[in-house]
Amino acid sequence: MPDIAFVKPALPRAGALILPLAEDAPLAGLAQKADEATGGAIARALEAAKFKGRKGQNTTLWAPGAGLTKVVAIGLGKAADLAATGAEAAGGSIAGAVAQEREAVVAADDLAPALAASLAMGIALKSYRFDRYRTKEKEEDKPKVERIAVAVADPARTKAAYAPMQAITDGVFLTRDLVSEPPNVLTPVECAERCKALTKLGVEVEILGPKEMKKLGFGALLGVAQGSVQEPRMVVMKWMGAPKGKKAAKPVAFIGKGVTFDTGGISIKPAGGMEDMKWDMAGAGTVIGLMAALAGRKAKADVVGIVGLVENMPSGNAQRPGDVVTTASGQTVEVINTDAEGRLVLADVIHYCIEKFDPRFMVDLATLTGAIIIALGHEHAGLFSNDDTLAQRIEAAGRTVGEAAWRMPLGDAYDKQIKSDIADMKNVGGRPGGSITAAQFIQRFVQGKPWAHLDIAGTAWSSKDLPTAPKGATAYGVRLLDRLVAEHYEG
Repeated sequence: MPDIAFVKPALPRAGALILPLAEDAPLAGLAQKADEATGGAIARALEAAKFKGRKGQNTTLWAPGAGLTKVVAIGLGKAADLAATGAEAAGGSIAGAVAQEREAVVAADDLAPALAASLAMGIALKSYRFDRYRTKEKEEDKPKVERIAVAVADPARTKAAYAPMQAITDGVFLTRDLVSEPPNVLTPVECAERCKALTKLGVEVEILGPKEMKKLGFGALLGVAQGSVQEPRMVVMKWMGAPKGKKAAKPVAFIGKGVTFDTGGISIKPAGGMEDMKWDMAGAGTVIGLMAALAGRKAKADVVGIVGLVENMPSGNAQRPGDVVTTASGQTVEVINTDAEGRLVLADVIHYCIEKFDPRFMVDLATLTGAIIIALGHEHAGLFSNDDTLAQRIEAAGRTVGEAAWRMPLGDAYDKQIKSDIADMKNVGGRPGGSITAAQFIQRFVQGKPWAHLDIAGTAWSSKDLPTAPKGATAYGVRLLDRLVAEHYEG
């Protein structure tokens, strides 16, 4: 990622100049100086290109003079309507425009400090690359940009506004790294080990192995893991940031499904696309990145993050369809389909969270069902909740940061679909309402606690470039849940 600096407005002597321009706004400030330095070439080029500054409209002027390699105008839309997400999207466009330049200057001197910081955050988010395993790459395919100077009217205030955004970006990048890793590298044990790095930020990290989980009665989680040679882990992360004297009686809790590779087990998946199941641990990855973001920006809240990490494999020792497992809560589950394993992992982890921490509320994240993609596509995560206030706050936080969630129903009729003939419940309820019956299953373990479930199967990974994320792992949920905590649960 390029170095991003906030500087006083000044024309660069060389390189690229980026002009974020509002709709139908005249050139002003640094943009006007650049136009004057190039003998009016910029204004003439914008007029010839019919550039109006509309959102998403971009125009490039090559070798305009004054030593510049190019000038790129980025449309912001109407100035009065510009919000953080719009500024971030413009920053994403800037990242693409300057990728092959060594350095660039962004003329953001007309933007308020908060919006200029959001613009810089968009640049950073879109500049992410996961290239750890590239050994051969054409030189022209590699990004060359080393430094981007964002010229602003008040560098100190903009830098201060950007500081928490940088921490959140670091959390997003951690999640993207974890979700992008190949499954032969990111085993449950390796993922747990990487969580230890959070201790440098002040997060308390505890790792539980099979022996500890067996003592806790984790029959559901261990049943999923028993077919793999890779041992399971549960990681408990605590950030106790609430100010002394203002500490809440109970922490807030986030729980992640961490199936580091999901073959489906004995109910094995089709071969086509199975490689994508390396990101079946995206819920856990989001929780880990969220804890890094909260600790990095010193969030004034007490937060617990717990992830259950397993690998779901077929073998002579694998869980069978028809098995009955006893969960940590004492409830029994008839396993009809071993590919409905994530809810089994969550059942035990959620029970542990309640017994150990008695949280104010819980939010779990999981790439849980293909059914949610059929219902909502890749535009929204599925949101299920037993608490209207919590659900509304999650939806609002998602709108603010551009991570949309759509609330789905729960109800007794759906719950009846998971009734078992020989156990307390079965782990699937048939094809109708598959994402809903999965949420109903999880709800049986929350003991009436305020709870929300985010099914992120359609949003955790993207097959195309997004405004502030290259294709691949999106880290959906890190920013949403950070915003949820910031707006409602900091002391």
